[in-house]
Amino acid sequence: MSVEAVGGVLSRVLEGLGLSREMTGWHAVEVWPTLVGPRIARRTRAVAFRDGTLHVEVEGSAWMQELGYLKKDLVQRINHKLGGEHVRDVRFTPPGGKRLR
Repeated sequence: MSVEAVGGVLSRVLEGLGLSREMTGWHAVEVWPTLVGPRIARRTRAVAFRDGTLHVEVEGSAWMQELGYLKKDLVQRINHKLGGEHVRDVRFTPPGGKRLR
């Protein structure tokens, strides 16, 4: 009888259930500071991942605007570090999820 590593079994089960991307996306929430670096991490906090979109709270409208310009680069950098096309978009909101007008 052969014994398979738990990680391998779990990976196959998640893939079979279609949850692999979601798990990797939630991993991006967990390791957000290492994905974006200390300068951005000091002003932001990843809070959720849903349907390919990483939700990030941002301190202040000036930072939201700056990060909006960097969004495409951030998505590419995040996916490169995660090893695949897991994050399709990053949505920036003020703390508490309220939209600025």
